[in-house]
Amino acid sequence: MQEISVSIETPSGSPIIVGSGQPLLLIGGPCALESEDLARKVAETMQVICGRLGISYVFKASFDKANRTSLSSYRGPGLEKGLATLAKIRQELQVPVISDVHDINQVKAAAEVLDMIQIPAFLCRQTDLLTAAALTGKVVNVKKGQFVSPWDMKNVVEKIRGCGGKKLMLVERGASFGYNNLVVDMRSLPIMRSFDCPVIFDGTHSVQLPGGSGGVSAGQREFIEPLAKAATAVGIDGLFMEIHPDPDKAFCDGPNSIPLGDIEKLLRKIVRIHEAAD
Repeated sequence: MQEISVSIETPSGSPIIVGSGQPLLLIGGPCALESEDLARKVAETMQVICGRLGISYVFKASFDKANRTSLSSYRGPGLEKGLATLAKIRQELQVPVISDVHDINQVKAAAEVLDMIQIPAFLCRQTDLLTAAALTGKVVNVKKGQFVSPWDMKNVVEKIRGCGGKKLMLVERGASFGYNNLVVDMRSLPIMRSFDCPVIFDGTHSVQLPGGSGGVSAGQREFIEPLAKAATAVGIDGLFMEIHPDPDKAFCDGPNSIPLGDIEKLLRKIVRIHEAAD
């Protein structure tokens, strides 16, 4: 793997370095913020597990999910309340946090709390949003759209770097393959890394079946492990995982979330593969 690295500022003051020769990064948490207690439980548990396994950890939860299947789908607590919860978890646990932004009007407030700003897959070509995120100076984590080829993500990289953005990671989360189905082309991982960006594999959205249950998305949780193992063997810098204490009761994306109680067993396998791949 070519030498690539990005530094993530953290509340503790000790940056997380992501890239060549560095510990694997895990971005993990529930799809959307449900309650402060649930978010804290996931963050605390994952902090301990990742510390034990030598994995760098960033807590993930969305304050708003603007791309829900139906009008009645749960979106999250919203910008103000959601950022307040993330700020509290960040401060109390000293854990870095990330969330999605969907509109340039959200970026300034988000940057005051978040250590990383995430661009959702369906907005990865939105120039104004990419530019606004890059200008914050935060690490920008861009999910590759389901409709975008890996080589076309070079245009995304050039937009961000063209306005002075220097901290950038790209995420593979599957490509649309017919209706209500995604597939992962493992070639996308080295292709996107060739743009001198750390590459993250989204092991949970990659098994999503968008709109596969009519009014909500379905998922195939049983394929999270084999895809995550395969991506790690190909060569990645980190994993993105939606993690929930009880996915079957999650407010969103439960079918493609991994149970909190199962994550350590999988991560132990992933760490061994990551070490061998290096």
